[in-house]
Amino acid sequence: MTKLKNPWSKVRSSLWFLPSLIVVASVVLALALLEIDYSGNDRWMAEWPRLFGVGSAGARGMLSTIAGSMMSVVGVTFSMTLVALSMASSQYTSRVLRNFMSSRLTQAVLGIFAGIFTYCLIVLRTIRAGDEGAFVPSLAVFFGFILAIGGVGVLVFFIHHVASSIQAASIIASVAHETIQAVDRLFPKQLGHSPAEARDESSPNPLTGRKWQTVLARASGYLQGVDNAALLRLAREQKIVVRMECGIGEFVVQDTALVSLARENPLDTGTTAALQAAFTLSRHRTLEQDAAFGIRQIVDVALKALSPGINDTTTAVMCVDYLAMILSRLAPKDIPSSQRYEDGALQVIAKGPSFQSLLSDAFDQIRESAKGNLGIMLRMLGSLETIASLTSDPGRRQALNEQVEFVAELANRSLESPHDRTRFETRLAQVSEALKTGPLLSIHDQTAKE
Repeated sequence: MTKLKNPWSKVRSSLWFLPSLIVVASVVLALALLEIDYSGNDRWMAEWPRLFGVGSAGARGMLSTIAGSMMSVVGVTFSMTLVALSMASSQYTSRVLRNFMSSRLTQAVLGIFAGIFTYCLIVLRTIRAGDEGAFVPSLAVFFGFILAIGGVGVLVFFIHHVASSIQAASIIASVAHETIQAVDRLFPKQLGHSPAEARDESSPNPLTGRKWQTVLARASGYLQGVDNAALLRLAREQKIVVRMECGIGEFVVQDTALVSLARENPLDTGTTAALQAAFTLSRHRTLEQDAAFGIRQIVDVALKALSPGINDTTTAVMCVDYLAMILSRLAPKDIPSSQRYEDGALQVIAKGPSFQSLLSDAFDQIRESAKGNLGIMLRMLGSLETIASLTSDPGRRQALNEQVEFVAELANRSLESPHDRTRFETRLAQVSEALKTGPLLSIHDQTAKE
């Protein structure tokens, strides 16, 4: 299923798929309207000569003008858009351009303009003058006029959309909501069955001392996805334990270890190929199975905003707020153990993210770039307090407490103003007290407790 989903996701996010569907729909529409005109059922159109009464020369001129205008609009609009997005990507992050090109709205606008152009060409070729056997498809020509008016409206809306989408708030919010969708998709429940004792990642490995065989990567690239069901099935059928050597989002070099197998006998070619096929490698990371990539994008925007050349604290604060929103969504979720069991037997040792690793990805680099910036430090403390209010897991609360201590250490060595120190210490005391008191209970939890 994963092997099918990844290519389908690439096709759906490409710049040609949706426009191609719209162009095909415009061809079908043109042929349908021409068939109606050919059938001769145009008596009702004769009652509206000012709407449908047009000669062959006028119809040709109008459709030619519309078709030419649509191609000009496509070229000029998207050239201006790419220039604007290039400037935005240099200010925020280079991944903005790819996200915009995969936008359904962008694809739909391109498809509408190309569809109107195609529609006009098909109708135009059917118009004949009197010496050729006069035929003017009045209904199809009139509908071409309606499409042209609609295209003008789409153009105005698209310009407004571009002006809005290149703003920092829109870029960060878009990435954050995609990341939350990935979190909800990746961590709704456990994969496989893990006994309680197996969830202790620090417990001794029962496979210590076993002989491991490595399966090498066939190509280089970022690990985009793993077919977990296929790994479990292969491990069960071959009676082996599969240990992933690379996690989602990591870069894999060709002919280096992709997985290791606890197995004595050599692997056959078919099993090796099946194991390699369970991993999807590509030139870039995606959010399909990589929630850390969404966090990475927002962190990149924050780091660019905190750089000395830009020094945009407001944008960095906004990034911290959305990172807090993502981690707050993740805090109460059950992240599967790295050890995957079936029928009480260890089958797969996965290499995936943990709450602690995602928390570090979100705040470590921003914290190091926020030296002396009281606004960022205070907002990070508030974010950590918010996240802590949504989890009762001791390990996660300990990781949040460590982040608070890191921020306090940064403030101690970088804040020089006594006023700033006083403000920070007051807020630090409030957050520390909140971490000690435990998570907030929802109305549902309170009712259940009573």
